[in-house]
Amino acid sequence: MSMSSNAHSATVSAAARLDRLPIFSFHRRMLALLGFIFFFELGDINTFGFAAPGIRLDWHETINTIATVTSATFFGMFLGATCGGALADRIGRKRALILTTAWYSVFSLANAAVWDVPSLFVVRLLTGIGLSAMTAVAITYIAEMFPAPLRGRYQAAILMVGLLGIPAAAFVARFTVPAFPWGWRLVFIWGGLGIVFPLFSRLLEESPRWFEHRGRHGEADAVLNRIEARAVHEKGPLAPPSIQMSEPSNANAFGDLFTPDNRYRTSLFAGIWMSQTLGYYGFLSWVPTLLVEHGFSLVNSLAWSSAMQLGGVPGALIAVLISDRFQRKWTIVVTALIIAACGLAYGLTFDSFYIMLFGFGVAMFIQTFAPMLYAYTAENFPTGIRSAGTGFTYGIGRLANVLGPLIIAFLLSRYGYQSVFIYIAACWTLVAAIVGLLGPRTMGKAL
Repeated sequence: MSMSSNAHSATVSAAARLDRLPIFSFHRRMLALLGFIFFFELGDINTFGFAAPGIRLDWHETINTIATVTSATFFGMFLGATCGGALADRIGRKRALILTTAWYSVFSLANAAVWDVPSLFVVRLLTGIGLSAMTAVAITYIAEMFPAPLRGRYQAAILMVGLLGIPAAAFVARFTVPAFPWGWRLVFIWGGLGIVFPLFSRLLEESPRWFEHRGRHGEADAVLNRIEARAVHEKGPLAPPSIQMSEPSNANAFGDLFTPDNRYRTSLFAGIWMSQTLGYYGFLSWVPTLLVEHGFSLVNSLAWSSAMQLGGVPGALIAVLISDRFQRKWTIVVTALIIAACGLAYGLTFDSFYIMLFGFGVAMFIQTFAPMLYAYTAENFPTGIRSAGTGFTYGIGRLANVLGPLIIAFLLSRYGYQSVFIYIAACWTLVAAIVGLLGPRTMGKAL
């Protein structure tokens, strides 16, 4: 144990002790485990988009039915993000992570057993609750456990691992959906394999920042001592932490998001997440179905969608390289504008090469954008309401997207294919405007 960790443990904040740590096996283990649950969470969010063309053919349903079921998923995601964030502030980040991962996995498996549209509607809503709750908790956990100068980079690295789940789910759909009338059910079984995560969760530590904020200083100190002992064993003596006193212990209520001190940031991030979600899922959730509607075969639309989703991995790698290197506010603005341009170009071309090129570009830069916004959101809320604030604003975006599929179905039927992509580009342009004009600077900011 380093002398500095003992000398200051009673007075120095958990933030100061965590922020001075070097990256070692403790952080790499978190990267692997959180990447695993994001792998199936991100795959699961997109399973319905990949399964929808098969469901339409198997059950002879309309685009409007698919839109309604998609809306159920996003209403569930609103409930999950709001409740999951508040749950993590109450019972702890690690316990909430286990519960929410188990929830989304169980209900993803249940999707494979539905028998009609009403049962699919209910199960998708319940799946959505778990998916968004897990994401809200994980965003907060990552922000609190990685050193401040590197948290954006590791948020991106974890998401890069998780993003492999989207093309994996797409390729599962590519080979199962066209093969059998019921092949779409296998896509949901794949999405539920995250259910094994609780077996490995003992390898994670609870957030000492959360313990500290709840007044459980002995438990916070015990966690920090274990982490520091491993760091000293692997890396040698640690640098002394900055003299930063622990924040006052209190248990903030969900209503504190709307006090005069916090309601501006709550409103700001709710607006950002609403615009982002409408643009994000307007593209990713509808690409296979829109390509079929545009005249491409089911096999080709799923194959092309799978190939486009591969863009997410280099996109997250770009985020790893630029996060924490430039002011996060401005990298978010620039990336949102690039996505808007690629999305508009995608919708205005009918050449298969350019459809692939610009579709790949959208998928790539969306996943450059996502980890930066995850980190940016969490670092703007104080510890007592960090998970609740992240979850609520993230959830408001999902609530907005209850209308998103209905808007796309309306635009497609009334104004045609290209109008959908003009709308998607407008959503991303609005994200850039909100962050550019109103967003705070956060680079290297201590939580």
